[in-house]
Amino acid sequence: MRIAIEGLAARHPAAASGSIPALKPLTLAVAPGEQLAIIGPSGAGKTTLLHALACALKPAAGQLLLDDVDPWKLPVSQLQKLRGRLFLGPQVPPLPPRQRVITAVLAGRLPQQSLLASLRSLFYPTHIPEAQAALEKFDLAGKLWERVDRLSGGERQRVGLARALVSSASLWLVDEPLSSLDPSRAAQAIDTLTRSASEHGATLITSLHQVDVAKRFQRIIGLRDGTMQFDLPSAEVTSDRLAALYAQHEEELLGAPMTGEEKTADNPLTTPLYCR
Repeated sequence: MRIAIEGLAARHPAAASGSIPALKPLTLAVAPGEQLAIIGPSGAGKTTLLHALACALKPAAGQLLLDDVDPWKLPVSQLQKLRGRLFLGPQVPPLPPRQRVITAVLAGRLPQQSLLASLRSLFYPTHIPEAQAALEKFDLAGKLWERVDRLSGGERQRVGLARALVSSASLWLVDEPLSSLDPSRAAQAIDTLTRSASEHGATLITSLHQVDVAKRFQRIIGLRDGTMQFDLPSAEVTSDRLAALYAQHEEELLGAPMTGEEKTADNPLTTPLYCR
C-alpha cells in the first residue's frame, strides 16, 4: 500500500476533542512494500501517527492518502472495506483472558470474513494450519490450544503479532511490538515480522523504543514533541542525531532494564488490534 500524507495533524487517541494535536503538521511518503521504523521519546506522537495511518483517528488537519484515496471522503461502507486492508497492532494486544490462542490469532482474519463465518469460528475454528504456521514463526507452536491467560506477557505480545501473518492486510502498523520481550526474543520477533511482511508484499511501519533494533530497518523516522526531526536511511542516523532526538530523555535512548517476558507492558490504550 502506498501512503502519502500532507500537513497531517492528529490528536492522541485518548485526547479530548478540541485539545492541541499531539502530532503537528507532518508530510510523509511511503512506497508500497517499504518498511520503516519510527523512534523518539515517550510522548513524541508515534502512537498517534500509527492510529492516524490506520484510519482510527480522523486528521485534525491535512490530508492522508492510501493508494491515492482519501479514506475520509469515502462512504462508510467503502471506508470499512478499506480498513479491512489495514492491520493495527497495539503495544498491548486486546486478548480476552479465557480465549484460546487459536481464536486470538485467527481474529486477524475477521475483516475478510462474513459475520456468520466469524461467529462459527469462535466455536469451530477454521484455517487451523495458517494459525499454526504463524505461531511457529514466533516459536509458539505448542501454544495453539492454550488459553490466553496462561501465557506470559511476551507470549501474548507475540500472539498479537501472529495475527498480522494470517491477515490479508496490505499495510501493517505495529506499535511497540517488543516492549514485553527480552533481547533474544525481540530480535527473533522483529526478524519474523519484517521477513513476513516482505513475503506478503505488505508495507510495514513500526514504532520502536529500541534504537538498535530500529537500525535493522533501511529507513528511520525520528519524532519529538509531535514534529518530525528527521527521515533518513538508517546509516545516516548518527549518534549526534540520536542525542538531539532524545535530549532530556537519555534513559530511553540507553534503554530501560528489561525484566524478561513476564514484564507487563504499560499502555493505557485499548484500541482494537485492527480497525474495521
